[in-house]
Amino acid sequence: MGDRNPMRISVAEMKSYYIYSEWCSWLLSVAEDEIMHQDIVPLCAADIKDQLKKRFAYLSGGRGQDGCPVITFPDYPTFSDIPDKEFQNVMTYLTSIPSSQDTGIGFILVIDRRQDKWTSVKASVLRIAASFPANLQLVLVLRPTGFFQRTLSDIAFKFNRDDFKMKVPIIMLSSVPELHGYIDKSQLTEDLGGTLDYCHSRWLCHRTAIESFALMVKQTAQMLQSFGTELAETELPNDVQSTSLVLSAHTEKKDKMKEDMKLALQEGHTILESIREPLAKNPEYSLNQDQLDNQTTVQRLLAQLNETEAAFDEFWAKHQQKLEQCLQLRHFEQNFREVKVALDLVSQKMTTLADVGNSLAHVEHLLKDLANFEEKSNVSVEKARALCLEGSQLIENKHYAVDSIHPKCNELQHLCDHFAAEIGKRRNLLSKSLELHGLLETSMKWCDEGIYLLASQPVDKCQSQDGAEAALQEIEKFLETGAENKIQELNKIYKEYESILNQDLTEHVQKVFQKQESMEEMFHRRQVSLKKLAAKQTRPVQPVAPRPEAFTKSPCPSPGIRRGSENSSSSEGNALRRGNYRRAKSEMSENQQVRSGSTGDEEESLAILRRHVMNELLDTERVYVEELLCVLEGYAAEMDNPLMMHLISTSLQNKKDVLFGNMEEIYHFHNRIFLRELENYIDCPELVGRCFLERMEEFQIYEKYCQNKPRSESLWRQCSDCPFFQECQKKLDHKLSLDSYLLKPVQRITKYQLLLKEMLKYSKNCEGAEDLQEALSSILGILKAVNDSMHLIAITGYDGNLNDLGKLLMQGSFSVWTDHKKGHSKVKDLARFKPMQRHLFLHEKAVLFCKKREENGEGYEKAPSYSYKQSLNMTAVGITENVKGDNKKFEIWYNAREEVYIVQAPTPEIKAAWVNEIRKVLTSQLQACREASQHRALEQSQSLPLPASSNTSPSRGNTKAVKKLEERKTDPLSLEGYGSSASLPKPPEKGKGWSKTSHSLDASEDNDGWSSAEEPVNSSDAEEDGGAGPRKLVPGKYTVVVDQEKGGLEALPAKSGDVVEVMNEGDEGLWYVRNLTTSKEGWVPASSLSTLIGKSRSAQCLSSSESGAGSALLSSSSSCSESCSATFSDLKG
Repeated sequence: MGDRNPMRISVAEMKSYYIYSEWCSWLLSVAEDEIMHQDIVPLCAADIKDQLKKRFAYLSGGRGQDGCPVITFPDYPTFSDIPDKEFQNVMTYLTSIPSSQDTGIGFILVIDRRQDKWTSVKASVLRIAASFPANLQLVLVLRPTGFFQRTLSDIAFKFNRDDFKMKVPIIMLSSVPELHGYIDKSQLTEDLGGTLDYCHSRWLCHRTAIESFALMVKQTAQMLQSFGTELAETELPNDVQSTSLVLSAHTEKKDKMKEDMKLALQEGHTILESIREPLAKNPEYSLNQDQLDNQTTVQRLLAQLNETEAAFDEFWAKHQQKLEQCLQLRHFEQNFREVKVALDLVSQKMTTLADVGNSLAHVEHLLKDLANFEEKSNVSVEKARALCLEGSQLIENKHYAVDSIHPKCNELQHLCDHFAAEIGKRRNLLSKSLELHGLLETSMKWCDEGIYLLASQPVDKCQSQDGAEAALQEIEKFLETGAENKIQELNKIYKEYESILNQDLTEHVQKVFQKQESMEEMFHRRQVSLKKLAAKQTRPVQPVAPRPEAFTKSPCPSPGIRRGSENSSSSEGNALRRGNYRRAKSEMSENQQVRSGSTGDEEESLAILRRHVMNELLDTERVYVEELLCVLEGYAAEMDNPLMMHLISTSLQNKKDVLFGNMEEIYHFHNRIFLRELENYIDCPELVGRCFLERMEEFQIYEKYCQNKPRSESLWRQCSDCPFFQECQKKLDHKLSLDSYLLKPVQRITKYQLLLKEMLKYSKNCEGAEDLQEALSSILGILKAVNDSMHLIAITGYDGNLNDLGKLLMQGSFSVWTDHKKGHSKVKDLARFKPMQRHLFLHEKAVLFCKKREENGEGYEKAPSYSYKQSLNMTAVGITENVKGDNKKFEIWYNAREEVYIVQAPTPEIKAAWVNEIRKVLTSQLQACREASQHRALEQSQSLPLPASSNTSPSRGNTKAVKKLEERKTDPLSLEGYGSSASLPKPPEKGKGWSKTSHSLDASEDNDGWSSAEEPVNSSDAEEDGGAGPRKLVPGKYTVVVDQEKGGLEALPAKSGDVVEVMNEGDEGLWYVRNLTTSKEGWVPASSLSTLIGKSRSAQCLSSSESGAGSALLSSSSSCSESCSATFSDLKG
């Protein structure tokens, strides 16, 4: 807050104000004195101008011998008619004009009555004597010139002397020359025989001007005095705007006062020139005393006015300085508040920068962030330092508020120094962290290289003496590099980096040190083993009986074999076998030790590879996030910068959302969520699949970005030459243009599946392998959905809403033939032999046929479009899997084969995928129909009071079919997956119930199909034949159907009802199996495994509609009875 107090400043300024005030008072008194000397209300010439114009009395300016002022009463015939008031006003005014010194001596009255009568003379003298307001020195009367009147006046004056009782003598003069004896001719006007230059009108004009000037000076003095008081009593405002307004208002008033003083001075000089005009015309001219007095009066007023103006200017200068300093102070305080807020925010942000990093790349990123933060914060710091300099300048200029400015400058300086110190401290900590992480990564790299070295040493070559010695030399050479690569003393690390060691970093240091020790221990063990092998002597080969070979070949013989061998052998043979057995067992234990060591090394190598993949995932993720941020800040944000608007073309304005899509949403997801969660798996990379699975829904945002990419690409091609992009690229110092960075999200989402594949490759036997596989499948699913959506948005000509068709399941290009029951035979023949190229889109509720049209252009502009041709509702669709003569063809038929579309896929694999997907859709529809039918039947049965009669029961064929379905629900399913459709029954004709058909190849190829409107009941050939033929095993989960003793399965006992998972097939017919019930696992021969699981079905072969009598495995179709068909028809309707 600003200081709010009256304007009390320095002693010098107060002194200036008092001097100025005294000058104003003096000027006011002088002006009042010059206006009039009377104590009563003063008269001005302007007030009695008309009375003065009558000239019955005037002040000519002449003086007597003692300097007495002379008032002349000229001959005025109507003197007696003058009203007393007018006479009194004129007398009062004339006697007030001379100075006090002159009026103190007294006036000389010259009464000219030469042309008058004695009676008039007497009346005039008596009137004058009675009402003259001032002292009289002498009264001179020029009596009438006529003989009679003169004689009469002599006699009358003698006899009437007592009537003229006055304090001064009255002298009757007979002629003008007598008058000259009393008053010099130079002091008398021409009408009295004198030479005094007197013009009554000029005298009256001068008197009016002088008095008007004096009045102007008086008013000016009053205004100056009032304005000075106002300035002195002004309070200092406490904000910039109010101070500016006060300064502006005072300056405006000052300018007006200066203008008034200038006008007064001009008026005074004009009057002075008018008084001196006779001198200008005639240098020998001599001014009379009244003229000299007028000149003196005007000069005195002008001098006083000049002095007052000088005092005012001095006082105003100090007052103006005070207001200007106040304005400077308010600006300083306002800037101080703004800078203080900015520095507080910087300090607050600084307190949040406490992370010291969890890796070398992370610390480098933090240092880069710190540099950016320092660069941005320096703007506020530089403002603070500039404000400190400004405050110091104010103090040097002797500002009145030094006590307020100085503490603020000190506070700003302290904040700037504190910020610099904190930045330096933070940089030192990060430098320490960078140094420590460099040591840790160097140690980890050294450990990884060591483990690589151990893993790369083949065991077979190390069995020889030369190989062992070579391996030893490799190890010793590598260990010599440990001095400069490994952590020497853990306590020294703790002491040296104590300032940055938090709990996480301390644990990381301990883990690295433990890894280093473990690696060195592995090297030590390897050295011991290699030294033994290098020093080992070659032993002679001893003959071994062939019987123990059976033991080595079959470590788990059956009980029958063991009993037979025991009965047929002698005691010597037993002893020989026992000796051979001990040697074989000893050699076996050595081999197992070597094998276990090799397995441990292999697992460590896989762990290193997993860490490498994880590091690549994290490093590329950080780079990806930084690139997104760089694009958003360097391009997208700059599109809203007013300083850059002139560089943006009109076609690019308001198109930020089109150009960048939802990149900001993608950035926030990766920066705030995904990257942080990925970092949690750095120590257990094999579990990173869980991170992907937990955030799989968020990855759907890429679909939106990719759908917008064609529009973005098109806009970029239109505006790529815009100066805005060039300027932004120059600022960012990017070598690549913006379009390369806009492609980053598309590249990133495809990169994930490659990294997941690599991680899965090195994690097959780890805990998170299943999650990795599921995450990979999900990412591939997202890529497929993105790809499908890109094609879906290119469909043109479809009138409805594509979203109403359900989820897009598959899309692809095919050759299509049509075969319709209705239509001209030539048209049908032409359609059968001339294929159409169509792009099919399979939705949950319909399949769309479109014609693909290639577009011209580059990049996304070259993407094809699809013209809609027709669609088939999935509720009326059926399929035939095989078409005679081509394993890439299948049929899609519509409305009971009224319309048949023969579809040829590019490959058999694509055909199989489409057939399976269509079957899933039809099966799900069938299941929905069945559930709805059962629900309706249940409602009808509950609404009837009595059981249904035989007339309302289902037909016999339908009853058998339902019974057969119920039986099939408990049958084990074939492990062969989908059976061949070559021997499937022919579909029944509509409305004839179940029909038995031939199983010939031709018939099946022509009519092997099914739809969701028909209930599939017949199984594949393998099921009908009872599963004859060799059993083909596939990975999956199975249920054990027979008990198996421990001896039958090596280290994998199983009981009926246990659930086992067949993992993968190894060499020599062995399968790796995990018992999910007992959590045990091992290798099992294929024959034993087939016996173990029998005809148990794989859980992986079941579909969502498993309850529909194995509909996922069905490859043939039949039709329901009329009643069942009617039910399904109702449901479809």
